[in-house]
Amino acid sequence: MKGLVDKPSYIIELLEGGVTLEDIIDGHICEQTLVEKSAFVVGDLGALMRQHVCWQSAAPRLQPYYPVKCNSSPAVIEVLASLGLGFICANKTEVSLVLDHGVPPENIILSGVCKQLAHIKHAAKNNIQHLVCENEAELSKISRLHPGAKLLLQLNTESHAAETSMAFGFSLKSCRHLLEAAKELGVQVVGVTFHIPSSCQDLQQAYTHALSDARCVFDMGVDLGFNMNILDIGGGFTGSEGQLNQVESAVRPLLDAYFPPMSGVQVLAQPGSFYVASAFSLAVNVIGKKVMNRHWDSLTQGVNNEDTEFLYYMNEGVYGPFSRKLLGNCIAAPSVHKHVLCAEEEVFPSSLWGPSLDQLDQVVERCLLPELSVGDWLCFSNMGVCGLEEFSCLSSSPQLPVYYTVSTCDWYEMQEAGVALDSAVKNFSMVR
Repeated sequence: MKGLVDKPSYIIELLEGGVTLEDIIDGHICEQTLVEKSAFVVGDLGALMRQHVCWQSAAPRLQPYYPVKCNSSPAVIEVLASLGLGFICANKTEVSLVLDHGVPPENIILSGVCKQLAHIKHAAKNNIQHLVCENEAELSKISRLHPGAKLLLQLNTESHAAETSMAFGFSLKSCRHLLEAAKELGVQVVGVTFHIPSSCQDLQQAYTHALSDARCVFDMGVDLGFNMNILDIGGGFTGSEGQLNQVESAVRPLLDAYFPPMSGVQVLAQPGSFYVASAFSLAVNVIGKKVMNRHWDSLTQGVNNEDTEFLYYMNEGVYGPFSRKLLGNCIAAPSVHKHVLCAEEEVFPSSLWGPSLDQLDQVVERCLLPELSVGDWLCFSNMGVCGLEEFSCLSSSPQLPVYYTVSTCDWYEMQEAGVALDSAVKNFSMVR
């Protein structure tokens, strides 16, 4: 195994000779077992490359713009910037991060429903022209602080409104007034952005309504003299190739009808989860255990001890790397490290909790696991969707280690694709 020492903040371990990601996790578990048994994260940078290839193959017309809020790991930003992605930034900290990685200002969009004045000024100072705007108050701020901005108007959609208790974006009814206000203030409007959530059950209907409305906004903008040339269909990409194909199948004929290639409209999308979800795994330690007697009809089919339920407490919870659970997202059941299930071994209804003893700190409500002991390790996959600063700032540990890996095969493909981690190559060293 070789390590590529990059910037002081992280090391990339290059896997050779049949070494797998599981081997890396095993090795770090052994290290932690000898010390404090702290939780840690392993990131497979090769997964970013594989997802990029998948995206290009399945959705070649959709230019990916990565939402930095999804995972702001410097390693992720560096790889995706080298692959030529654009970036969606919600504040000036995210803007500075991507600028520091050499992303040109024209490939950055400043989003945010209510942007702070300092963030708009920061965008203007750094020549970031593309900003998202959804109402007249925001338009007024931008016209004063960044008169040279090029705006993408945030259009609301029925499916997005159903997902949240607050309405974001302007309606089709109010768009004419907003466009006329921009014209009067002398601010350029260049396009439209909207969002269809991944939870949407009828993609065809949702995208039909959204793209039809977007076409109407484009026509109004052109009628008022604006050069409308950017369409952003937002996020809602889970990380599954099958789901990506479903979205692409729903969108492609609509784009051909409303925004054909000959129109010159640049079509963007925001595949945040798609790129990073599968790239990170989290290993946590079981620090407590409680046995309860309870009957769970939904989980006990085929389980011998139907009345036995185990509650396990882990050294990380929803106030750390599982914070997305507080937003209503489900956390999939983990795998048990090095636990070999025999055919006759029993599994039991189990729930997994963080260390806070807070009733909100329930990570997994119900799952079937073999009986665990304090000190055992659990591995959660698909943990890439959250900024890695959450792993340190909100964690119960002072700092949660993050280890980056890439296989030799993925590394060579990344080099051929133009991924330039120059400092990592220059500071090549052996890791044993």
